[in-house]
Amino acid sequence: MSTETTGENPFLSPSPLPYQLPPFADIREEHYLPAFTLGMIEQLDEVAAIAADPSPATFENTVEALERSGALLRRVSLVFFNQSSSDTTEAIQELEAVISPKLAAHNDTVHLDPALFARLDDLYTRREQLGLDAEALRVLERYHSRFVRAGARLTGAEQDRLRELNAELAAAGTAFEQNLFADTRAAALVLDSADELAGLSADAVAAAAENGRALGHDGKYVISLKNFSNQSELAALADPKVRRRLLDASLARGTDSNGPLAARMAVLRAERAALLGFPSHAAYEVADQTARTTDAVESMLGGLVAPAVANALREAAALAEEAGVDGIEAADWLYYSEQVRRARFDVDASAMRPYLELEAVLRDGVFHAAGLVYGLAFTERPDLLGYHPDARVFEVTDSDGSPLGLYVGDFHARASKRGGAWMNELVTQSRLLDQRPVVVNNLNIAKPPAGEPVLMTWDEVTTLFHEFGHALHGLLSDVRHPLVAGTEVPRDFVEYPSQVNEMWSDWPEVRSNFARHHLTGEPMPADLVTRMKEAENFGEGFRTVEYLAAALLDWSWHTLPAGADPGDPLAFEAAALERHGLKLDAIPPRYRTGYFAHIFAGGYAAGYYGYIWSEVLDADTVEWFKENGRTIRESGEVFRRQLLARGGSVDPMDAFAGFRGRAPEIAPLLARRGLTG
Repeated sequence: MSTETTGENPFLSPSPLPYQLPPFADIREEHYLPAFTLGMIEQLDEVAAIAADPSPATFENTVEALERSGALLRRVSLVFFNQSSSDTTEAIQELEAVISPKLAAHNDTVHLDPALFARLDDLYTRREQLGLDAEALRVLERYHSRFVRAGARLTGAEQDRLRELNAELAAAGTAFEQNLFADTRAAALVLDSADELAGLSADAVAAAAENGRALGHDGKYVISLKNFSNQSELAALADPKVRRRLLDASLARGTDSNGPLAARMAVLRAERAALLGFPSHAAYEVADQTARTTDAVESMLGGLVAPAVANALREAAALAEEAGVDGIEAADWLYYSEQVRRARFDVDASAMRPYLELEAVLRDGVFHAAGLVYGLAFTERPDLLGYHPDARVFEVTDSDGSPLGLYVGDFHARASKRGGAWMNELVTQSRLLDQRPVVVNNLNIAKPPAGEPVLMTWDEVTTLFHEFGHALHGLLSDVRHPLVAGTEVPRDFVEYPSQVNEMWSDWPEVRSNFARHHLTGEPMPADLVTRMKEAENFGEGFRTVEYLAAALLDWSWHTLPAGADPGDPLAFEAAALERHGLKLDAIPPRYRTGYFAHIFAGGYAAGYYGYIWSEVLDADTVEWFKENGRTIRESGEVFRRQLLARGGSVDPMDAFAGFRGRAPEIAPLLARRGLTG
């Protein structure tokens, strides 16, 4: 390696910036591969030293030594994978295709080291005699479980096959993500005339024109696709042909490029699960989640299907009546839903946008709620550079003024960013490593022409509060060990804090503070708020069905037994929806196989059920905030200390019961979703 890429490589030492914010001004693409290469070498040397230590295994010389290992690899990985999703380039994509299987092989080398596992196994056997505190015991148990689940008990030949499976799956996941990125960009709807956008608000039309200019279609209007099936513009576009073109483009993404790849990944995952002693990948995954068993997941999901479909069919009848037709088509569902909301509740979604300006939503809504509930304060730091000009850095301080961490907000769509919304970490909180958290939120809000306000839909407001809930989970983490910091909790629990945070978008004291007309400052009319809440109930059937269809599609792919051939991906998908009673032509799944990045390019394989599993906890927690007799600030402190701050250092269901006083109940969710009839 040259001096250019090693001696001057900013990843080779901890960042000198506040909170160890990565020095983005100094990072160049050519720094990544040398840092990854050296980072893997360094960690393997550290692991070898731990395994070869002649002294008896202790928590400090084995587990905490593992926690300290891989510092360089951790630094470069967090920055690289944030960029690969937020601001990718051809070079980054090429590097990701190279590095993903190398990282999979590296992780296998660590987890399949027999001498290292022998030390962990010894500690695990003696764990009750070690005098560990609760967090340390949890960390030891999690490490032991991670190694066993990674194949540490397999024979040599079995481990060789496991390595092959992991390498192929890593490469396939990267290919899926990159195919989807290209397909989504290529499928953007290009329109020649503003007349074709009739029904959209003036600012949305201007944003489409600006998007066209940014994508090289000067003088035209471009609607870029979001990562889910039903594009939000379908609710407003007046031309049924344009609606159909938009939905068709959305549903067709990834069919050819990713369908066969998804089927192959499902087969490989099933084989890997069998190798590790499980009847399916779903069984392997849920054994390490709060659900524990596939029966528990299937019981919950299956019990929701019939009432959700019945609710959706009632909505469909109302839509058909509004449209004056016998049946409603998928491309028209959102449009006529909006017409019904206007007729029944006098609510026009576009009329809300002037009251939902991004800066006000962020500062007077999201940040205000965090102060109201947790005592936090946010100060923008223009002196600290993010990884892109759109990425803004805020310093976060606690109620006593002490420093807490950094929040990076990257809210706008661009050609180099994948679809959707998410939270990443750039620095993980850990007292062991003396690190405070640095977290990132990404959204995909269309950028208007320069100087124009950024007006949001209510769905985008909810999404921002949701993703900020993930950010809070990272920012408020207060643990010693990075293995259990922040969002390092079971996948079917991780959405819970973020869903809880959505409640503040509709909390009167918060909403009245941010929902003000961007020109006049007038608050959103109270009657509009009331009608909006009534109108939201119309559509719960649709939303629940499209979600359940995606969750059970994921489940169908990942309950395949080893050796099963799923056949044609489209036929498999159709049969799965039919089998679960969810093949409704007018309501496509929220994600179809070809663009289901959550499960084929993310960490949600056999885990998409977790959103509604977590919503059981969320709905119950909202009731607790309303009825426990404490002030909001007092309640927030309890929720923070007993749940958010503890990350994965305690059993998550024990943490829930600790502040709620009992196990979760499903009744609040059923009421919220309109499934109590």
